Amino acid sequence: MKYESSKDWKSLCLQDVLLASKRIHGLILKTPLIESPDLAFRSGAHQVSIKLESLQHTGAFKLRGAGNKILSLEEEKRRKGVITFSTGNHGRAVAYTAAKLGIKAVVCLSEKVPQNRVEMVKALKAEPMIFGQSQDEAEDHFEQLIRKHGYIPVPPFDDPEIIAGQGTVVLEMLQKNPQIDTLLVQLSGGGLLAGAALTAKSMNPKIKIIGVSIQQSPAMLESLKAGKPVEIEEKPTIAGSLSGGIGRKNEYTLPLIEHYVDEHVLITEEKVIEGMKYAFEKHQLVAEGAAVVGISALLNHKVDVTGKNVGVMMTGSCVESKAYLEIIGNVVD
Repeated sequence: MKYESSKDWKSLCLQDVLLASKRIHGLILKTPLIESPDLAFRSGAHQVSIKLESLQHTGAFKLRGAGNKILSLEEEKRRKGVITFSTGNHGRAVAYTAAKLGIKAVVCLSEKVPQNRVEMVKALKAEPMIFGQSQDEAEDHFEQLIRKHGYIPVPPFDDPEIIAGQGTVVLEMLQKNPQIDTLLVQLSGGGLLAGAALTAKSMNPKIKIIGVSIQQSPAMLESLKAGKPVEIEEKPTIAGSLSGGIGRKNEYTLPLIEHYVDEHVLITEEKVIEGMKYAFEKHQLVAEGAAVVGISALLNHKVDVTGKNVGVMMTGSCVESKAYLEIIGNVVD
């Protein structure tokens, strides 16, 4: 299904991100950008700055894109209700924005999405629809419901307003610290990386952009190799927010990432867990697996950042308490 938009990927620009920043100003929290001298020392960087999107109102950066998309809709469309498919965080962001505006929201989730994320959607008065064994199958159900009920789609990543909204993370980072010359950004469907890369390269063409994927679900990397969207098996992972495909008819994130991103790295499950422990031990921050892959890449010298001013994002804190306590138990002990 082609979602309604008059833009193509080449027409997206910094102005779209600036407009998004104004549009979502009253909805989102401008999260802190903190320094990590310890991470700079361990990685060899001159400075490491961490953007704490884990402290966002919904516990993840996804509120920026979802908010920008829904707020861009005309009132007549909003009244029809909005619908999305998600691994959890985007669904929660859509539900939160819809609740603020007093409109109906439906969130399609696969059976692999953790129950705590389903409950978060319910708590915001949205309707969760559980279907299939993968995000691609949840997307199929999402498309069926659009045809049946006329809901307005709010895609999780492959959409101009979503991408522009996610780009505001980096807009704030570079406004706060213009010395950042290297960015490590999480990669799954590509909304965050596409928005981050577009924004950063528009503000500073010399900045280096590195995408960080998980070994369990590198759908975008495989798609980049193939030159088209590729479906891969979704394997269990502690970094659930980075699982899932890139959409069978991807029009925006794939070409934007191919155009703007300089380098890609893969992180294993073991290293994700190491990053979660590090975030808690050194910064007293609760982070979901997907949130720490940039940190994990630095800890394990996956990229050469010697003498660089590095920016990373702690993208979310939505992790089941039991699983989290098991992971960090030996740190607490």
